[in-house]
Amino acid sequence: MTNPEILGALSRVHAMLRDLVAGLAPAVANRPLDPRLGCPGWQLARAVYRETYWLREVIAGDSDLTSRVRHLFPDTSDAASGEGLAATCAQLPPPDHLVSWAAEIQEEHLRRLATPGALPAHTVLADDRLAWFLLQETALAYERLLALKRLDAILRDPGGYRVAHPLVARTPGLDLVAVTQGHYRIGSRGDPFAYDNELPPQAVELASFRIARQPVSNAEMLAFVEAGGYAHSALWDEPGRQWLERVEPRPEAPLGWRRDPAGQWYEINLNGPSDLPPDQPAGGLNRHEARAFAAWVAGLGGDHAGAVIQHEYQWELAARSGVLEGTGGVWEWSANPFHPYPGFTPFPDAATSQAAFEQGEGVLRGACLHTQRCLRRTSFRNHRHPDDRTGFSGVRLVYPPTR
Repeated sequence: MTNPEILGALSRVHAMLRDLVAGLAPAVANRPLDPRLGCPGWQLARAVYRETYWLREVIAGDSDLTSRVRHLFPDTSDAASGEGLAATCAQLPPPDHLVSWAAEIQEEHLRRLATPGALPAHTVLADDRLAWFLLQETALAYERLLALKRLDAILRDPGGYRVAHPLVARTPGLDLVAVTQGHYRIGSRGDPFAYDNELPPQAVELASFRIARQPVSNAEMLAFVEAGGYAHSALWDEPGRQWLERVEPRPEAPLGWRRDPAGQWYEINLNGPSDLPPDQPAGGLNRHEARAFAAWVAGLGGDHAGAVIQHEYQWELAARSGVLEGTGGVWEWSANPFHPYPGFTPFPDAATSQAAFEQGEGVLRGACLHTQRCLRRTSFRNHRHPDDRTGFSGVRLVYPPTR
């Protein structure tokens, strides 16, 4: 029998996932809004499919349901992509049928997990590790669905919003915390819910550095925008320049930022347009934007010289030490690619993390406002494609040590 605490959390996230799709018109639920995330209906269906694959096909040996819908869910880190995913979304049933289907299957899965003997013995069930995995996968699907909801709000914005309190640009601050060179521990330390990519725990050597106490704010990001940062090609590395050229229309600010009739910037979030709070962490950034911002800050010279985006080990060490503030507002991009730790062992299968390792995805640390409690830990490693700016993501800077 699975731990009731896990089952309660899984039941709640199941319901939250279905509620985001329930009541949507088919034109919204099955509309592909992003080449990697697809449509809201696909995200719900994929979460149900993954659960069904493990509990019914792998553990119970029953592939009847999964074999009939497998073609809709390619075994990659996030999605098929482009036209293929758009065609997949078009094959989904209306959202009310999809939600009813999901509820029936999810309720049966909760029953099997809660009932002794309802599932055959299997190694992946030991220590409730698969149950923790399914809970966290559903929580990540919930965030992806919210990202799609925000994209829909951005596309539907009619304009005409008027800013009440204009955002004023601010030079990036230098409230930094020094960390001395040394050997440090990173990775999960015996947490039963850890993902395979958090394991095994590692000892790493880090050179001295200084890290910003706060992530980059809206006011600081506006300074980059007003300085022409999106048009200054020297600030962007080659992948970043290629991304800028591909996107139509060419970005000139973070995702969701818009100008009102007076030329003042506002933000479109899940609930529609609103003023941009100056001290709120700037979101809607991909890794290219984060790196270009860091390059601009470094170019200011003086005490700003040497600014770069953080390495994930630097973030984890500083977070464990309790010196960071503002964590949990946005996911924070790391400079390094998503990679396996030495001694990495896949769980529950190689597809969980291996595909993302091989596809050159980037690492995000921390959490955002919508992140569920089961994912809020210092060792958790979120990952996205460097082009992706949908994941409620921002940036924190690090600097060289004081000479």
